[in-house]
Amino acid sequence: MQNGPAVRRRKLGAELRTLRTGAGLTSGEAARLVGWHQSKVSRIETGSSGVKPADLRLLLDAYGVRDGHLRELLLMLAGAEDAGGRHRWWHAYRGVLPPTYRDFISLESQASAMRTLETTVVPGLLQTPEYARAVTRAAVKDLDEDGLDTLVEVRLARQDVLRSDPPLVLSAVLDEAVLRREVGGPGVMARQLERLMEAARLPQVRLQVLPYAAGAHIGLTGPFVIFSFPSTSDLDVVVLDQLTSSLYLERKEDLMAYSEAFSTLQFHALSPEDSLDYIAGIGDGA
Repeated sequence: MQNGPAVRRRKLGAELRTLRTGAGLTSGEAARLVGWHQSKVSRIETGSSGVKPADLRLLLDAYGVRDGHLRELLLMLAGAEDAGGRHRWWHAYRGVLPPTYRDFISLESQASAMRTLETTVVPGLLQTPEYARAVTRAAVKDLDEDGLDTLVEVRLARQDVLRSDPPLVLSAVLDEAVLRREVGGPGVMARQLERLMEAARLPQVRLQVLPYAAGAHIGLTGPFVIFSFPSTSDLDVVVLDQLTSSLYLERKEDLMAYSEAFSTLQFHALSPEDSLDYIAGIGDGA
């Protein structure tokens, strides 16, 4: 388990090592091509140091990488803007957001797909402003109104990934407790359930409910998120959110275990169509 920045450096370095060997180059030969010392290439490949976007472009050119999607992804992991020139908007909140949250947002903005199990609250990407405010107020103590407004603003800004081109593909399994827990009062919860039904009809969203009747399930150990990235699965990562930090799992065996767990949860959950009816029934007081 590593923190977010370390995971991204390690994954970026591993991908660069694969690209270098695929180009038939040793680390020394690659260093000479771009005018560096071999130790710099080695530090980048092991993840012990980051790489500037300009330096990364030199490496990708030296390795003959022409795949635009792969170049864009690797450049974003190195800290560049995306191809559309959009800035990493969350940097404006550096003084407010803890580093682990900023890094989570960074991964979320770069991912092509996200699978999430939620056992306590509605996923942040699907929260209404009122629900987000109630959850944030309960989770972050001693927060003044300005701070609360800022965190809610960030939560809502994150939802733009579902409207981007192409949008993030979101697959979510919600334990029934998420729908039954009255966050913010009856009115707030009623609007939140309506929002979930609206989102579930979007082509990029697959929403399933795991009802109480499903009994004990593998997700009882806690919520998790799996981020997947375009062009290469080697950059995929599992995120476990904790009270004071987030843990990032990058080993292939961890990714396989959580991917299998999510598939199992989807199998035992209601279908997307039946989930819509179920949410509607809860909203109607069933």
